[in-house]
Amino acid sequence: MREGMVVRKCAGLEEFQRCVELQKGIWGEQDLEVEPATLFVVASETGGQVLGAFDGERLIGYTLALVGFLNGAVFLHSHMTGVLQEYRDRGVGRALKLFQREEALGRGIRLIAWTFDPLEFRNAHFNLNRLCAIARRYLPNLYGFTTSPLHLGLPTDRLWAEWHLDSQRVAAAARGMVKEPELVSSTATVELPAEIDLWKQSDTARVQAVQTRIRREFTDWFARGYGSVGVRKSPAGMTYLLAPGSDF
Repeated sequence: MREGMVVRKCAGLEEFQRCVELQKGIWGEQDLEVEPATLFVVASETGGQVLGAFDGERLIGYTLALVGFLNGAVFLHSHMTGVLQEYRDRGVGRALKLFQREEALGRGIRLIAWTFDPLEFRNAHFNLNRLCAIARRYLPNLYGFTTSPLHLGLPTDRLWAEWHLDSQRVAAAARGMVKEPELVSSTATVELPAEIDLWKQSDTARVQAVQTRIRREFTDWFARGYGSVGVRKSPAGMTYLLAPGSDF
């Protein structure tokens, strides 16, 4: 991020309310069920995280995470991360996640998890290639059917991203030493067509057919012990790269 931009913890009702207003600016008031300031208060007071990216005094991005308990250990569920459109592709999202990692590790927390839409290449690239998270669970229609235009009336299928904060891969990503996705070792793939973004605007039935297919393929590979460790883009579309559990 350029000089003058910082990431820090948010504190107090005024800053939490600014996070709520930022949600509306990023997604639009009709595009999601807006999380209220009270949830930010709860996260802050119960061991979660409310982190903000600031350009001077202006809030330009935020991350909201809640405390969870998995396999006998505390972890953080990163519920929402958003950055204003005009500040995207400037390192703000990465800075938020790296600050989130350091803050969590400072408290002895070794895992952060979140969900993302497998039909969105931008998010898959950021999560799997840039941050070196892995995905080993496919959650069909996790949030149910919504009225959000973003969801196209389709099931809200999600991949569950695991960010193992002190793993070698994640530590390398934090230092900016990440392998190119073409070099990631993989023995299986799940393919998305290049036309998927166009179909989202004009042919929901085709999008649903792709969603149904990849749901089946991901579920099958995950049941065999594979995990998604990266994505690769080509003229033909997007390829999820999967490897057996011993390889990540």
